[in-house]
Amino acid sequence: MKMSIVLGTRPEIIKFSPIIRECIRLGQDFFILHTGQHYSYNMDQVFFEQLELPEAKYNLDVGSGTHADQTGKMLIGIEKILVKERPDVVLVEGDTNTVLAGALAAAKIGIKIGHVEAGLRSNDRQMPEEINRILADHCSDLLFAPTSNSKNTLLNEGISEDKVFVTGNTIVDAVCQNIEIANKKTNIQKKLDVKPHDYMVVTVHRQENVDNPQRFQGILTGLQMVHEEFDQQIIYPIHPRARRRLREFKLKPKGVKLAAPLDYLSFLRLESEARMILTDSGGVQEEACVVGVPCVTLRYNTERPETLEVGSNVLAGTDPRTIVRKVRAALDGKKRWKNPFGNGKAGQRILDILREKVTPK
Repeated sequence: MKMSIVLGTRPEIIKFSPIIRECIRLGQDFFILHTGQHYSYNMDQVFFEQLELPEAKYNLDVGSGTHADQTGKMLIGIEKILVKERPDVVLVEGDTNTVLAGALAAAKIGIKIGHVEAGLRSNDRQMPEEINRILADHCSDLLFAPTSNSKNTLLNEGISEDKVFVTGNTIVDAVCQNIEIANKKTNIQKKLDVKPHDYMVVTVHRQENVDNPQRFQGILTGLQMVHEEFDQQIIYPIHPRARRRLREFKLKPKGVKLAAPLDYLSFLRLESEARMILTDSGGVQEEACVVGVPCVTLRYNTERPETLEVGSNVLAGTDPRTIVRKVRAALDGKKRWKNPFGNGKAGQRILDILREKVTPK
């Protein structure tokens, strides 16, 4: 079996890393196709280096653009490579434009598709990611659902049960494999001048938040109020898109320490020793749950309902007063919970299923 792993963003590199390592361990024939959806060093190449992953065989260097522009360029580039390489299966992960382009390109030329992290739903079609998830799931041949909730979502949408496999989430594998390395190799708290368990971490990057000046200002005001009420340093490693919007909208964060995007190991350590995490990222909601740090999600919905069910996460939206109230509730809430995303062997399960179900041409 020959496999193509199509990725293009920081979260995809992280979540694919356990699968790539398992491919190497088993001597699996595979190659990495990088679309270049994330295009700065700290959000791309450094992750390959830190995680000791092989370089991508192909890089499309697509960069930023509108959804149509970005997805169209990826679709053209991916198709050419798949026609040339003719893999037996294409693996995509998550909900980005890279996922949609990879799945569509493979489907159109008759190559099997495996979707890692299938079945997640926010039930909000205004989110571009929701459209990507749904379309990728419905043209995939093998759907690797992280939880039984995700499996049930797929079955309720009419997807055949023989295509769906509950594997756990590779984010657990990645955290388990890298947390000790992060603690040994990084000292990000010293660099940022914060003490362990005496600061909060923020990530805000989603289009519906940072492209809307009222919502973005609401979040920033909420963070300022949290800083003032709880006397905590608030560290915000800011995504390039969000930084551009700050300038465009002339927003001035107060009580928030802006930092450059962090490499994976530094961010993992920063997360794991925070007092709290505030985020609009799905992956960060999962990581917070796995490392045992309470999370407040700066959205009105989540495609990770399991985090709400176990008590590791609460939804706050973007209203400043609600953000403060939810932070207060989260700090007073559950201190321990059971991680619902598996035991750290998702990558191994996914490879076992692929090797069993995909017949080489």
